[in-house]
Amino acid sequence: MTARRRIAAIAATAAALAVGLAGCSTNEGDSLSAQWQQGGDKGYVAGDGSSASFPADKRGEPVEFVGETEFGTELSSADTLGSVTVVNFWYAGCAPCRAEAPDLVAAYDEFEPQGVKFVGVNTRDQAAQAKQFGVEFGIQYESILDNPGGRSVQRAFAGQIPLNAVPTTLILDAEGRVAHTVVGQLAGVSQLETLVTETLNEQSAAGAN
Repeated sequence: MTARRRIAAIAATAAALAVGLAGCSTNEGDSLSAQWQQGGDKGYVAGDGSSASFPADKRGEPVEFVGETEFGTELSSADTLGSVTVVNFWYAGCAPCRAEAPDLVAAYDEFEPQGVKFVGVNTRDQAAQAKQFGVEFGIQYESILDNPGGRSVQRAFAGQIPLNAVPTTLILDAEGRVAHTVVGQLAGVSQLETLVTETLNEQSAAGAN
């Protein structure tokens, strides 16, 4: 079953799931987002919104990662190799993560038909919380649960991003190398569109040569 169908299947039971969740309810999530916009602090370490881009000849080695998603399936870099990939680090109680979720959904809707892959990396939650977040925001891609005690995906990207800055969004080129980073909340969907489009155009140019 695809991630899209799995999410649709749990949508009918989302209310029941929400009762037992230790994380944010929709109302709490809205409150968190509002507090963050006003400068409030709920304990996460937020990035400063800085971004960086790396020319193809200045990028590091392909990043290899693997982990289990909120649906109990394995997801790894082997599944995204050959495609431009957006990797987003998040968790449900992180207010800027909630604020940028609609931008990620919009970018997914635009670029997934073009073959771009999206991978979430949840740094704190259990499966139920991650599923509820997906239902709440209409997220159609899966997230690796990279919880404390393991953090294998975060460690795989060590040196590329601060491990404790959430949210962080990376764009990987088709070889699995980090092409762009945004440490902190996306400035908007247009920022992500620009970075993904640049990486896609680079891939197209390479294929034409």
